[in-house]
Amino acid sequence: MHMTIRTIVETDRADWARLRDALCPGSFAAQEAETHNYFANGAATPVVFVAEEDGHLVGFLELDFRRYAAGCSSSPVPFVEGWYVEPGVRQKGIGRALVAAAEAHVRAEGHHEIASDTELENDASIAAHKACGFLAIERVVCFRKSLREP
Repeated sequence: MHMTIRTIVETDRADWARLRDALCPGSFAAQEAETHNYFANGAATPVVFVAEEDGHLVGFLELDFRRYAAGCSSSPVPFVEGWYVEPGVRQKGIGRALVAAAEAHVRAEGHHEIASDTELENDASIAAHKACGFLAIERVVCFRKSLREP
């Protein structure tokens, strides 16, 4: 098997939408619209890296920039907004290679740190982040209260 990590091109759009929907299921139509708009508007961010194995996209990493990220001293902070590898090809270094591509990209732009996050209960993602050298900075519980009348 031959694996390549590269930046996304427009012909990858349908597979990118499919992989995004696998990461965050629920609205494939929204994924279709967002990926279409990304290319239609010539967006510079997020920077998207894809993993291609034997001619098929099997993973992606979306890298954007935030003004602040927990534990970081710089601003803007390169931030992994989405990172996914198909279950059937995990544990082969694809996720690590996607992170390495993102790190090389932001290092070349002069950044000295990169951040990410995941849900508290996502043990697989936490383990993947740690395997790539990320350090857990804080754990957060988010709250919401509706102000609409019952």
